[in-house]
Amino acid sequence: MAASFICRQIAIAAIFAGWALSNAAAQDLSFKREQAELILEEVADKVAKHYYDPKLDGVDWNAKLAETRKKIEVATSRNLAFADIAAMLDSLNDSHTFFIPPPRSFGLDYGWRIQTIGEQCFVTHVRPETDAAIKIHPGDEVLSINDYKPARTNIVRIDYILNALRPQSKVAMTVRSIAGEERHLEILPKMFPGELGHPSTGDWRMATERAYDRFRPRVIALDGDVLVAKIPLFQFGEDEWDKVLGDARKHKSVILDLRGNPGGSLDSLSLLVSRFFDHDVNMADAVSRDGTKPLHAKSDRHAFSGKLTVLVDSGTRSTAEMFARIVQLEKRGIIMGDRTLGMVMESERYFHHSVDTVFGVSVSVANLIMSDGRSLEHIGVIPDELALPTADDIANNKDSVLAHAAEVAGAKLSPKDAAELFPYEWPEPYQFVGH
Repeated sequence: MAASFICRQIAIAAIFAGWALSNAAAQDLSFKREQAELILEEVADKVAKHYYDPKLDGVDWNAKLAETRKKIEVATSRNLAFADIAAMLDSLNDSHTFFIPPPRSFGLDYGWRIQTIGEQCFVTHVRPETDAAIKIHPGDEVLSINDYKPARTNIVRIDYILNALRPQSKVAMTVRSIAGEERHLEILPKMFPGELGHPSTGDWRMATERAYDRFRPRVIALDGDVLVAKIPLFQFGEDEWDKVLGDARKHKSVILDLRGNPGGSLDSLSLLVSRFFDHDVNMADAVSRDGTKPLHAKSDRHAFSGKLTVLVDSGTRSTAEMFARIVQLEKRGIIMGDRTLGMVMESERYFHHSVDTVFGVSVSVANLIMSDGRSLEHIGVIPDELALPTADDIANNKDSVLAHAAEVAGAKLSPKDAAELFPYEWPEPYQFVGH
């Protein structure tokens, strides 16, 4: 089993020791070791009972548990104890198995979004009226965050640490501008009351109609009989996908934009597949402790039969990756963009409620094997046509990838106009989800 970022670099607990947290943001109160020990036992038990591979991919789980017990015995804070628990789960090197710590009474908005593009990492958006807006800019290449170089192999874990395990009262960043100037900065996030929702734990808040609309599929017709459909999330039912299909059938060519889509439910994936294939599709085989279960999508008799292009990037994850790979394997259309991240497992979340706290664990309950006999986990989808935005595109709000896809489909669309089709929307703090 390949070593994970945390194991390769340094233990999570050690990372936390180097990532300072001010008293204002700590909210640790008094450290109750017995509470951390209870959490450890519950989390370890859930993984041992429900993980899809009873052999836990070769990890000696009892030895890991014993090792973590000893670490918690000498932990000096709740944060460090939680780091030890998270590191134990990280030893499985599984994208969908992770610790969900007790909720905090606050959230932090760092004011920036970053993304890996190819093998580099860039600032893609900066929230107005934040400290980040003064110091960094879209198009800046991110060279380090708290002395760690962000890359495909660790960017999700960095996000997990910043947003779930140990929110930071300040973040050190080194960036390089388009002109080549390197800057060493300290970014101060905004704090707001309430629990933090973030993609690391699959916490997608839709508390208001506005928040719900932010994730709803959106479609825009272009000239040349081309439709662009932005699919931000796979979490919708038949009615929503029927609307997409209805619009698609009025056009000869459809571009499905799955960039930044973190995935969602397998049921929602099945519904979307059925609307773009004229035959039943074996999406994948779910391999679990109970055996192998084929996952089928039955064709809709009104399925769209025209030209299909699917856009993906490093933010395309889980069931969104599966959809792109199904299109490839079935030779249904062209996949364009950047390689996806390779976070594809079926998981369940288990929560424990007690008088003192609430915590949980996400556990992979099935490995999803595609029809070519391979899993996408840690591999992702390699596009048929590699198309990457440049730093200049990001800095000047251009979408050259969508513009190119439109041109291939038969429509005229400038990179500037393409970026305006689905402008980035910053969520309100209480809807903060990270994408």
